[in-house]
Amino acid sequence: MGKRIQKGTRGEAALFVTRSQALKKLQLSLREFRRLCILKGIFPKEPKKKFKGTNKTYYYAKDIRFLGHEKLLEKFRELKIYERKIIKAKAKNEKFDLKKLVENKPTYSLDHILKERYPRFIDALNDLDDALCLISLFASLPKHELLNIKTESIVTCQRLLREFLLYCAVSKNFRKGFISIKGVYLNVEIMNNDITWLSPIHSQQKLTFDVDYEIMTNFLELYINLMKFVNLKLYKDIGMEYPPPKENYDMAFFGLNSLDINGIQEKAQAKAEREKNKVKMIIIN
Repeated sequence: MGKRIQKGTRGEAALFVTRSQALKKLQLSLREFRRLCILKGIFPKEPKKKFKGTNKTYYYAKDIRFLGHEKLLEKFRELKIYERKIIKAKAKNEKFDLKKLVENKPTYSLDHILKERYPRFIDALNDLDDALCLISLFASLPKHELLNIKTESIVTCQRLLREFLLYCAVSKNFRKGFISIKGVYLNVEIMNNDITWLSPIHSQQKLTFDVDYEIMTNFLELYINLMKFVNLKLYKDIGMEYPPPKENYDMAFFGLNSLDINGIQEKAQAKAEREKNKVKMIIIN
């Protein structure tokens, strides 16, 4: 008689776990789990045989084990405890304690996640079209408390988009543009990569409640951090200071005049020529 195989140790049952099993293992709420999956780039998978039923959502077991070692888990738990303290302080009308709690709220960084997901700068450029589409959308949205669309996020999106457009204008990377009913399609070429995104036409908008804005804001959190790193690298490459002066935010080209722009373009062109000559020398040698 052969050795009895324990159920769930081989086949599809060993490779996949359901979402409820993942929540139980990680001790997270559904909201926190979705947020963590979006930040880490982990999405549901379809097994050939749905061993727990067709109405279940499945994930790779190795992905869930990977999430179990994420540093953000502890931060999410700290934030959950902190939010409970804030709710309790509001209920007891303890204004002084509430102010201290809000000021000392824990923060976290996504730098390590960006390094994991985009080990090379070219990888970040390949994902930049989605980031620009979402940032352009939120830059044109109005503030909405019920949908958790905050003024800070809108202003940040507007600033990051203007910084990127300034780089494209100075470095002469714009290639095509097309106006449609949906908005304005823009195309730029950066490091031989075509980047195309849709920028909505600015008009008065009425937000619908049919869209899950929470998932969109989770993606926005990742893309805002991505755009900051991309803008920093692009500005550094052409010899511009980053970020541009905040006091010149409302001015065209952030207050740069034609002489300043010409000087930056000449420096960038000279740098590109030096890099080409280096490559030629390496090939010859």
